[in-house]
Amino acid sequence: MLIVLGILGSVGAGVIWYYNDTQERIATLQENNAKLETALVTSEASIETLKNDIVKFQELNSQLQADLQAAEAYGDELRQKLRTHDLTDLAKRKPGLLEGKMNGATANLWRDLEKDTGATDNDPLPHWLQRPTVDEPARAGSENSNTGGENNGAGNSETEADPTS
Repeated sequence: MLIVLGILGSVGAGVIWYYNDTQERIATLQENNAKLETALVTSEASIETLKNDIVKFQELNSQLQADLQAAEAYGDELRQKLRTHDLTDLAKRKPGLLEGKMNGATANLWRDLEKDTGATDNDPLPHWLQRPTVDEPARAGSENSNTGGENNGAGNSETEADPTS
């Protein structure tokens, strides 16, 4: 009988050990399952974000492509204008007019560049680039742009060009 009790005690101890080991494995597997579910949710959120980013990047790329085509068309238009106008002849005939236009265009270009790079202030144009009002005469370039002494206006028929022509 003692042998039977020893065998039953060994079997009981084995069953208890097996039960405890199985419970530990189940707890470990539940923890791993929770971690995997969290990783799955994170992965799904990342995939959704990437899909949204792809759509946004495609829209931005399309907009950039349209802007590039518009810029290329504008460049073609400017090249055509430069081919049809003889700026050297115009500069000789009406230097004040051309200087004012070039200075104004340069100022606008710099202003656009500043806006594109994040500038928020809108400083007024310098007085020599502002369009004249009805009461004041037109000025192009600086007030004393002719410092060489020639063409000082004394008895010379080639004084400043008429800004209206």
